[in-house]
Amino acid sequence: MEKIVECVPNFSEGRNQEVINKIAEAIKSVEGVVLLDVDPGQATNRTVYTFVGEPEAVKEAAFRAIKTAAELIDMRQHSGEHPRIGAADVVPFVPVSGVTMEDCVRLAEELGKRVGEELGIPVYLYEYAAKSEERRSLANIREGEYEALPKKLSDPKWKPDFGPAEFNERVAKTGATVIGAREFLIAYNVNLNTKDKKLAHEIALNIREKGRYKRDANGKIVRDENGNKVRVPGKLKAVRAIGWYIDEYGQAQVSINLVNYKVTPLHRVFEACEEEAQKLGLRVTGSEIVGLVPKEAILQAGRHFLKKQGRSTAVSEEELIHIADLSLGLSQLYPFKPEEKIIELRLEKDKERLWKMRVRDFLNELASQSPAPGGGSVAALSGALSAALGSMVSNLTFLKKGFEDVREEMEKMGVEAQRLKDEFLSLMDRDTEAFNKMMAAMKISRKDPEREKKMEEASKEATEVPLDTLRTSEKLLDIASLAIEKGNPNSISDSAGVAVMALAAAQEAYLNVLINLPSIKDEEFKGKVKKEAEEILSRIEERASEMFRRVKEKLEGEI
Repeated sequence: MEKIVECVPNFSEGRNQEVINKIAEAIKSVEGVVLLDVDPGQATNRTVYTFVGEPEAVKEAAFRAIKTAAELIDMRQHSGEHPRIGAADVVPFVPVSGVTMEDCVRLAEELGKRVGEELGIPVYLYEYAAKSEERRSLANIREGEYEALPKKLSDPKWKPDFGPAEFNERVAKTGATVIGAREFLIAYNVNLNTKDKKLAHEIALNIREKGRYKRDANGKIVRDENGNKVRVPGKLKAVRAIGWYIDEYGQAQVSINLVNYKVTPLHRVFEACEEEAQKLGLRVTGSEIVGLVPKEAILQAGRHFLKKQGRSTAVSEEELIHIADLSLGLSQLYPFKPEEKIIELRLEKDKERLWKMRVRDFLNELASQSPAPGGGSVAALSGALSAALGSMVSNLTFLKKGFEDVREEMEKMGVEAQRLKDEFLSLMDRDTEAFNKMMAAMKISRKDPEREKKMEEASKEATEVPLDTLRTSEKLLDIASLAIEKGNPNSISDSAGVAVMALAAAQEAYLNVLINLPSIKDEEFKGKVKKEAEEILSRIEERASEMFRRVKEKLEGEI
């Protein structure tokens, strides 16, 4: 799985377009980073940038943006409606896919250290990166804003995590920066068949985590023994919500910030709104994603609604997204375009991928004189075909009468097959990319002292990719075995086909490992890889051949 991190820094400049553009250019200057959005605000005098990419690339882009802001923004001249403490006010890292919150905390710490040391800016860590509970809250750190910074820096309790603990000339210009790690925030609106904002807000009060103030029989807010207002919590954790009316749509919405979709998923919010709307005689007509959403949040919804329909979730990601769109009514107000709204698909949108090609176009490219794509990509494609067959058997068994006892097992098998299919599709492109890197390294001048190092690195990568294909091929045999043993007997030839195609993938991948080993000088690496590859291939050949033999004998006996 590709590692993707999002960064959503807020800078204290929303009016000077030249400064806004230069910060954007600093972000875009880093290879592997995609700047998704730039949102300036005149009244707040603040601009929010959204960019994504590989973790290290995103960290570098964040540093360059902070450095640019420190050069161009003078906090002594700044004013705006939004709370702020520095030129680069807050810089959060957000895990999207293939990374953990711990990974994002590490990024925050490393960036904070570099900003403090190289740029001389006081840095406070917040949210998941905070070193103390008091510093988890951004509001706590930013209390008093930039104007209170001299006093804050003189207080030992508020010594920065990195950078100077003094309000010198440099800090007077840049202010402080708050860096951290947080969950992805999904902006999500649920549409109602009413124009009444009050009814929408009533639903919001009932579902949001903080709920509403408790009132007595006379409508007066109830207070506790200390005089504090008493709250009645709402239904859903990690949910903020209000009700509003949108004239453009001619209907009211429950406007929601879902601050942790792993705690409360999209489909749970949607259904909670349906439940509350029904109590008020209303109907939910659909919903909309504002901005971007992680793919997993949409896939969760697709799985949920398929399960409610009694259908198997062992389907493609495209089908899960389609079911989520239909079930959540994401296209009610305007067409929901996954390639625009889902972060991972947005990143893939303009990339050329072998798996995006039509079958005939891929075969024509394969048959040309170009050395890539080649055998390594074919091995991965064979693995993908094997996995797809496994998923097909799963789905043909899932609803077959008389197979209720294995339904759950078949669904799990199919879900795993779908996962492996996507992994193999990724390996198709990885193999071609590795080959191209090898070709690029070979073109480096022999006089270049870096050539030998680059050649070794490229050769190892060109070996590791087919080795990954080989490793992944072995996982297919568990699917083949289960499909043959418990799958729909009418599909037993397809079940055996899982093993047949897995064997083809493994044998071709093994040969691609071998052909790259002679160009590697690291003897320890070569020995370790060769031994592992031989052992995996031997196991696959033995198991796949046995499965093929058993099914062949069974089918021949029925003639």
